[in-house]
Amino acid sequence: MSTGGYRDYFKVLGLERGADSDAVKKAFRRLARQYHPDVNPGDKDAEARFKEISEAYEVLSDPEKRSRYEQFGQYWNQAGGGGAGPAGFDVDFGRYGNFDDFINDLLGRFGATGGAGPGGFAGGGFPGGFAGTAPPVNLDAESSLTISLTEAFRGCERTLQVNQERVQVRIPAGVKPGSRLRLKGKGNLQPSTGRRGDLYLTINLSSHPLWNLDGDALRAELPLSPAEAVLGGEVRVPTPDGEAVVTVPAGISPGRSLRLRGKGWPLKSGRGDLLLTVQLALPQDPSSEERSLYEKLRDLGGQQTRKAMFEDGKL
Repeated sequence: MSTGGYRDYFKVLGLERGADSDAVKKAFRRLARQYHPDVNPGDKDAEARFKEISEAYEVLSDPEKRSRYEQFGQYWNQAGGGGAGPAGFDVDFGRYGNFDDFINDLLGRFGATGGAGPGGFAGGGFPGGFAGTAPPVNLDAESSLTISLTEAFRGCERTLQVNQERVQVRIPAGVKPGSRLRLKGKGNLQPSTGRRGDLYLTINLSSHPLWNLDGDALRAELPLSPAEAVLGGEVRVPTPDGEAVVTVPAGISPGRSLRLRGKGWPLKSGRGDLLLTVQLALPQDPSSEERSLYEKLRDLGGQQTRKAMFEDGKL
């Protein structure tokens, strides 16, 4: 990779000359994950390779430095007045909680300027004169909010207490569990700079006694009496918009679903469907009249119900 003190940064990252910034970033991320000291504990060769990769990315990701590098080659840094050139790349890896913290910091901070401050890189600093700079820290914050299914269906407003500040949150109609809302400028504050991150709010839904959300569909169980299931007919059912009438086919089996199109969850394209799953509701305490009728039905067709079992039951 290095000949006579000169490093071909494109070859270090496994790239052809002319590779664009996206290719540079992608190559760095891939190689940095491979050679990071946390992945290769105690491996000095991997650590040296990692520092070389980071040095290459620091130069090629900066348009001004890359331009000087491509024009002056090994003398690019002297041409820019930077001194002796890249050397002594030294990073305090212990200040990062995990590998992703380091990668995200590095990808976003090369090229940052400003005075020294908390959270900067220790030791010799980055090559090309970055020692003493203060990379911005991640000031974004995460939180969660549980709302009712009704609030999610219709949309609502909530007031939250964030960092001793009351924040009004508008939750759009049709929000789903796991959705993340971004509240710009409502995250953590960096007192030394006055910078403020964003707050990312994850939405959770509490259960509802009747409805449950299944993808884009709204579901509920539809209890039918044995007579309604056998004979079919029209039955009144609730929907989020009020009552509706649904036609039940004669002889419908438990577990089948009836679909009411456009009566379900709010979507960007309109409304999803409402699905009613048939459940057989048997009387737990039948009246004497009901019992008499069921006894007649049993005598009429009970044995016929199991006829197929006797025909196919032999092994």
